[in-house]
Amino acid sequence: MTSIPKTQFDDLSLVRQGKVRDIFDTGDSLLMVTTDRLSAFDVVLPDIIPDKGKVLNQISVFWFKQMENIVKNHIITTNVNEYPEEFKPYSDALDKRSMLVKKADPLPIECIVRGYITGSGWSSYQKEGHVCGIKLPKGLKESDKLEQPLFTPSTKAEVGDHDINISFDEA
Repeated sequence: MTSIPKTQFDDLSLVRQGKVRDIFDTGDSLLMVTTDRLSAFDVVLPDIIPDKGKVLNQISVFWFKQMENIVKNHIITTNVNEYPEEFKPYSDALDKRSMLVKKADPLPIECIVRGYITGSGWSSYQKEGHVCGIKLPKGLKESDKLEQPLFTPSTKAEVGDHDINISFDEA
């Protein structure tokens, strides 16, 4: 197993470092690299999980492929052999943990599917009786299983800030 807590491609143009992804400018496109950094509750933790970035990236690629006939996405390729020349020396590190994507304006919304009433959903429910504008039955206890999964949006905060649950109208 290999670990990449932080990309170290000093000769390349790092545009943005998120909680777990690093983004490089290739000129016409961007290269998104999923690291092994661990993030929970909007905090980047000091521990890393070897190859976590590969797993996260492959899950994303799977769903982008599943949905490509429904909604367009930004993926150009995930094949490191098709990346621009300046990335070739890093092919081994980038394989399965990166994607070459079209440049686009990001939509700073995080999509959350909740099967249980816990975390920030539990906090919202206790205060307001709903999560992201979705009314829930009275009397739920923390970590109760929900009758059906809830799809709830939140803001996508920068590193160091906290995401905020929002309604569909706000999204």
